[in-house]
Amino acid sequence: MIQTRSLSPPYRTAVTNGGFELTADAPLAKGGGATGFGPHELLEAALAACINMAVRMHAAAHSMPLQGVAARVRLDRSAADAAIFEYQLELDGPLSADQRLRLEQAARDCPVRRTLSGRLEFRAVDSSG
Repeated sequence: MIQTRSLSPPYRTAVTNGGFELTADAPLAKGGGATGFGPHELLEAALAACINMAVRMHAAAHSMPLQGVAARVRLDRSAADAAIFEYQLELDGPLSADQRLRLEQAARDCPVRRTLSGRLEFRAVDSSG
């Protein structure tokens, strides 16, 4: 579970999973201090990290000579009725064309992408006890 707490200046927020912490903030244009990741950047980061890890895990499981992975993700919210995650994948190493295709498929199959591609619901849980 992720927890947050308010920090100063306004909108700066500590985000923790209980073991690690990062800072989120609103941009200057929205009254924040731009001292940390924006909320939408955290969505982009989650997908990019998952793609990177999924590709590396697949390569390791199949003894592929992958030397490095770079994943870039951008969230396009310009359409009123859709959010589009655009991503780029760079694979380093002496990989065959077949291995590259399999690693690209591993990127498409990453768990965060599957989560974001499914039906999403939001439920408030009563915290009053």
